[in-house]
Amino acid sequence: MVEFSLKHRTTGENQVDLSRQKVVLTRQGYEDIQRELEEIQTIKRPALVRRIREARQLGDLSENFDYHDAKRQQGMIDGRIKELKSILGQAMVVDKSESDGHATVGSTVVIKDLDEGFEETYSIVGPAESSPGDGKISHESTMGGALMGHKAGEMVSVETPAGVFRYEILSVT
Repeated sequence: MVEFSLKHRTTGENQVDLSRQKVVLTRQGYEDIQRELEEIQTIKRPALVRRIREARQLGDLSENFDYHDAKRQQGMIDGRIKELKSILGQAMVVDKSESDGHATVGSTVVIKDLDEGFEETYSIVGPAESSPGDGKISHESTMGGALMGHKAGEMVSVETPAGVFRYEILSVT
């Protein structure tokens, strides 16, 4: 799903042209990133600008910790703004249409570990919104890739450095 083009350098090596790379996002992920960008631009960054202005008024900046800390944070926030704008500008939003029962980006999949017997629930998302601790796995991850295209009742094997794990897909929504 991720599109990219290769540019040929004069050294003969391949180089990925990131300006054309698409970032796969669910509709929810796209909206979450828009909200984060809005909050940073309208609340967090203006507060930092005020903090820098107030620290400058204290005089000598060479030993003004608050000024230097605020400038460091401003650099981090400006970097995050640039990153979020880039993601949104390159986004390929995947709206989950009428499900045919197969796992795809935007699906929620309940699986059962066939060896241990426990159940887990995962939402399959694009890499930019992946958060395994929150149950959001990328379609490009080992587990996400193994689930893609499968439906309830099917068995999947996931090969990892720790071994092969077998799962039954209980549901796909």
